[in-house]
Amino acid sequence: MRRTSAGYDVTASKKRINITLNEDLLHAAQSHTDNLSGTIEALLADWLQAERRKRDEDREHRAKVAAAWREFDERCGRFADEWNQDYMPDGDGR
Repeated sequence: MRRTSAGYDVTASKKRINITLNEDLLHAAQSHTDNLSGTIEALLADWLQAERRKRDEDREHRAKVAAAWREFDERCGRFADEWNQDYMPDGDGR
């Protein structure tokens, strides 16, 4: 399988599937394209790329938030440590 920057093998063979669509939407779409399968495939590929981008941006955001909290923790300590002294293991030098 050859994956491209699109995130999937654009040269892969086509597979016939069954899907259920609103009939009126289908007729309206067919009046605007001669290749409904190609249009749906392009829209699905765009959607997939957008979803992957959102997932990657979310991972990056979460990593930045975690790094900021670690930096805050190292600089200021944990705000609840003074209240949790009785529950910390012996030798925990926080």
